[in-house]
Amino acid sequence: MVIVVGNPANTNCLTASKSAPSIPKENFSCLTRLDHNRAKSQIALKLGVTADDVKNVIIWGNHSSTQYPDVNHAKVKLQGKEVGVYEALKDDSWLKGEFITTVQQRGAAVIKARKLSSAMSAAKAISDHIRDIWFGTPEGEFVSMGVISDGNSYGIPDDLLYSFPVVIKNKTWKFVEGLPINDFSREKMDLTAKELAEEKETAFEFLSSA
Repeated sequence: MVIVVGNPANTNCLTASKSAPSIPKENFSCLTRLDHNRAKSQIALKLGVTADDVKNVIIWGNHSSTQYPDVNHAKVKLQGKEVGVYEALKDDSWLKGEFITTVQQRGAAVIKARKLSSAMSAAKAISDHIRDIWFGTPEGEFVSMGVISDGNSYGIPDDLLYSFPVVIKNKTWKFVEGLPINDFSREKMDLTAKELAEEKETAFEFLSSA
């Protein structure tokens, strides 16, 4: 397994995969778990629960400010019962506004505040990412991971390194299939795919002229 963390992580990962054609492209992934963990934490803070009580948030797309943190399918444990995050929070305007921008821009905000990157948070996210590859995802849970988009059912073009919801078993990831996508999500997912396609084009132009 090859895990890419350095930015631009998605496009660096795609470039690494293209440069090592003998390694199956499914063996390359990039880290969007830090964003995933941040999304869980924002929901947990808002509801006064722990991050472990929140599951199935999704980071779609690029590890950049166009990423789309999606909680349409997320669940939270409240008083021993699992409920949908939208139902639990009853604050659609926050979920469609400030929540998304906070997660998108959290890395920049940390650097601005500390004058340093969030190194420990990234280290924790890397260990989460590797643990799930090694031991698999818990039953009924999925995680976010930047992987090759080939064969996805969400209308994302092939040959992009895009963050999807995945489940992992026997050290093999699979897309989570069949999640309904509303118009709001569709627009956000397409926007980050467009950025990745542009990044890919720029990177490959540079490589071919190098």
